[in-house]
Formats: sequence, structure tokens, C-alpha cells
Amino acid sequence: MKNLKYIAVTILLFSILSCSKDFLDKKPQGELTEEQLTSQDGVEGLLIGTYGLLNGNIDGTWGNYGAGPSQWILGEVTSDNAHKGSSNGDQPEMNALEQHSPTSVNDNLENMWNRCFEGIQRANNTLKILTSLQAGNGGTKFGAEREKEIQAEARLLRAHYYFFLVRAFKDVPYISETTTTPTVPNDKDIYPEIQADLEFAVANLGTAKPKGEIGRMDKYSAQAYLGKVLLYQKKFPEAYAQLNAVILAKPALNTLAFTDNFDITKENGPESIVTVQHSVGTDGTGGENGNVGDMLNFPYGNGLPIACCGFFQPSVDLASAYKVDANGLPLLDGSYRTNPYKSDFGLTAAQKAAYKVDQTLALDPRIDYTMGRRGVPFRDWGIMAGDSWIRDASNGGPFVNYKNTIEAAQIASGTGPGNTNITGLNVNLIRLADVYLMAAECAVETGDLGRAMTLVNAVRARAALLPGKTIGGAPAANYKVGQYTSFPNPTYARNAVRFERRLELAMEGHRFYDLVRWGIAKETLESYFGFEGGYFNYLKGLTIEARDTHFPIPQQQIDRSGGVLKQSTGY
Repeated sequence: MKNLKYIAVTILLFSILSCSKDFLDKKPQGELTEEQLTSQDGVEGLLIGTYGLLNGNIDGTWGNYGAGPSQWILGEVTSDNAHKGSSNGDQPEMNALEQHSPTSVNDNLENMWNRCFEGIQRANNTLKILTSLQAGNGGTKFGAEREKEIQAEARLLRAHYYFFLVRAFKDVPYISETTTTPTVPNDKDIYPEIQADLEFAVANLGTAKPKGEIGRMDKYSAQAYLGKVLLYQKKFPEAYAQLNAVILAKPALNTLAFTDNFDITKENGPESIVTVQHSVGTDGTGGENGNVGDMLNFPYGNGLPIACCGFFQPSVDLASAYKVDANGLPLLDGSYRTNPYKSDFGLTAAQKAAYKVDQTLALDPRIDYTMGRRGVPFRDWGIMAGDSWIRDASNGGPFVNYKNTIEAAQIASGTGPGNTNITGLNVNLIRLADVYLMAAECAVETGDLGRAMTLVNAVRARAALLPGKTIGGAPAANYKVGQYTSFPNPTYARNAVRFERRLELAMEGHRFYDLVRWGIAKETLESYFGFEGGYFNYLKGLTIEARDTHFPIPQQQIDRSGGVLKQSTGY
């Protein structure tokens, strides 16, 4: 059967790639005809292929960074949480994104666009062939229950890919399984279509995983995703209902370990709501089903358990945000920037040689499970040694990322053959703490300040249970996590919820998109550039324009569409 071309995305119509984890461990089957696929096995295989694009990879391992499900580039490096890191000359197109000066030929944006539309096309093909099979054009039909379940899985996945696109590019064409025109303009709001897909998924997925396979989407996945999409549209009461339903169905957050979310041996636990499954060592490819999006994001230096490639470094601003007051509460007034925490950054060689971490600092313990800082134990790797773990501290700062790394003891079983920087660690697109905080946001915006405080305090109560890191048997900091006793007004409550999202979800791909949807990207980022630019000249004096709430549509796609696609205003 001939290939289909939609909005300049040319793909093999029915290519089925292997994915990961249990039901996803399949061998690639190549290109098949519609007739061959019009069977129960064919439809199930197409659905697996739709799940397969969640890790942002079509083939190979290198170069999938823009489409990585962690959204570390577009969701974090573009925010006040992180630097691109590494050296200035490596991956220069990422520099442009960090400095909010990307062009329409930025390879990370092309990567994001292509991979998401590949996922959409796979979802559409699943739905199309399912319809044909159920109409009697092939083998044995599915029963009514499984038919609806497949439709719901495919539509939820399609909604995910479109949501990733519309957050990043804003002006996105909508193509469904019934679209017949070869090109579609990008001139309408597609949130209604995304919402409709998710509503269908909520109505037709059960609370048990389809086919009993852990990597699939269930009703809670659909409710959480629908709640998130409604929140992005500022439909707060409707979002609140969906998010509360998930909270009520799950164990109390303080019974679930924060660290389990970033432990390859504990993943897919009760906190995992919408999760991208990664697997290594099962496909014979050296890690194509693994976490290829984050493969650059490890410390850099000789003798480290994993040493590639020094990217994705937490900012000084983020590190300082974990400072707390005498009651263990965040410094919501921005005073955390007074005497900021910058480790040994900017010290002379002699001062660095004599440096010792200040163990009296009052800090939220989540800092040491979000970033590596000099003098503090880093997983089971040993004491983080500072510059010898960093490719270029003058470019990326003194900190290294933590959440995407794994224990040294897990490398043999948890990394790709010959590619230790490709791990099998899953990526949580939505986890339970995120649901709590989205619900808290809805509570603020609907006037339920007491409930908002309860939800935020629940997240903080769990954080207080984190074991503090120790140095020579003594705590590495004066760890404190206090409870709010009052949300006196909506402005205070809103600030507290937003700050808690930053502390809890830092480096997980949310921050830039949060700033945009809150309408505070310009003021927050320009303030950040003024502060962080004092340490990194390439940020000094940067401003945020109206266009900078999203990214330019790849020029290659506009060209291939014959001009049907229009570039976003300002680019």
C-alpha cells in the first residue's frame, strides 16, 4: 500500500516499531499492507506501535533529544530551572532555545514535530484499520468491549501527541483517521479535539490495565490527562473533578516514597499515572527502546559510573529556591536570591581546593534528590566532586542533574548494551504529586483555599520523609520541610502552589509550560535572566517577546506543505 503524506510528514503507513516493557517487547515487523493488517493481531500490533513513539524515537539512539518525553529542552532549559550545560560549542541549537532565540530550522524542533506526528499517524492507522476490521473487511472481529478499549487507548495516545505539539508550537494542524485531504491548515484551536479524545478515553477505559499489561493507559491515566488539558484551558471546575477522582482512587501520597519515581527497580508504582515505559537489553539494538531522550544528561568526567555528556544542569536560581525559612517554608518573596546557594562556583582555584559544603544551610531535602552538589553524596556513586564531574562549569554551573540517573549498582541490568548512558528508567509524564498540585491550583482558582493548602501540605509532608544525605555521619544540611498554617488570600495561595510545583517537579519537563499557561513567563524569565545573568554572560540582558510563549514551526514542514502551514506570528 502506498505511503500517506500529511502536512509534510512522510511516514511508512504501517511500520511497527518495537517499544518496551512486557507487551512492548516486540520485534520490528517492517511495512505491511492494509489487507495483512486487517486482523486482531494487526490492530493490536498497530496499537503497540503507537505506544512505541512515546519515547520519541523512530530508529537509532542519538538525536532524539527534542522529542524526549522528559521534555528537558523545551520544558526546562527554556525556563529558570536549568541550563543546557555541557560546553558552549556542543549542540549549539540548544543554546538558541535556552536564550529564546530559536529559528525555524532548529533541529530539536523538527525532531519534536516529526516524532509527534509519527505517533499521531500510528494512532490514526490503528483506528482506521480497527474500523475496517469491525466492518467485516478482514478476520474475526473484536468483541464490543475490546473494540472500545482499543479506540480509547489509541485516542488517548493521539491526544498526548497533539498536546505535546500544541504546548510547544501553538498553531498545529489537526489530522484524524477520517482526514482525506493531503494537507491541512494550522488555523484553528485544536484543544476541543484533544479534549474529546480524552473524554472518550475516560468513558471507555477501565481502572485495570488493558490486557493486564503494566505499560498501557487506564482510566486513571485518562482522567489525569483530561484534568491537565482542562487546566491548560482554565476550565478549573471541570479539571478539579477529574483530578480529584484520581486522588481519591490512589493511596495517600505520604505512603509512597518520593525516590521510587526515580528508581529503576521501583517504577510503575502507585504514583505513576501516565508513564513512558523504557526497556534496554531486550531488543538487540543497544537501547533503542530505552530512555534515549535523556542520554546526554549525565555528569561528565573520567571514572564515573556513567559519564555522558554533561548536559542539562540545574540553575543557581533553582538550587537557591530550595532554601527555607526558620519554619521550613519556602521563601515565596524571592529572598532566596539573597546570598544565593552557588556551591563553589566562581571561587579561585585555591578556594576551591579548600571548599567544604556548608552543612548548616536550611534546605528542603528535595534539593539532594533533584541535583548533585559538591561535597554531598550522589546516589551510590560517592561524593559529588564538583568541577571534575562537570564538562564546563563556566557554561553550565556547578550542579548536575539527578532524577534521570540510576544507581551504579543498577548499570549492568539497567542500561543498553554498550551504551550505559541509555537507561531503562521510565519517565513519568504525570505522577500523583503532580495531580495533587494541579488539583491544588484548581482549588485556588475556584475559591477553595483550605483544600489547596491541604493538598500542598500533603506534598510537603511526603517531602519531609525524605532521608537527608549525610557527610561523615552528620546531615549534609539543616534539612527542614514545614507545613503551611494559612493561605490567607488567593494571591498568597497561588504563589505557594506554584512554588511547590517548582520544588516538587523540577527537572521533569513542566516548568516552562507552567510559566506560559500562568501568563507569567515574561516577568519570571526576565527576572531570572537578570539574576542568573550575573553568573552567565550569555543570559545577561535577555528579554522575552510575545512570540516566546511557543516555538517556531519547522520551516521544512512549511515548505513541504506548499505554504498551507503558516508560521506563527513573530517568527
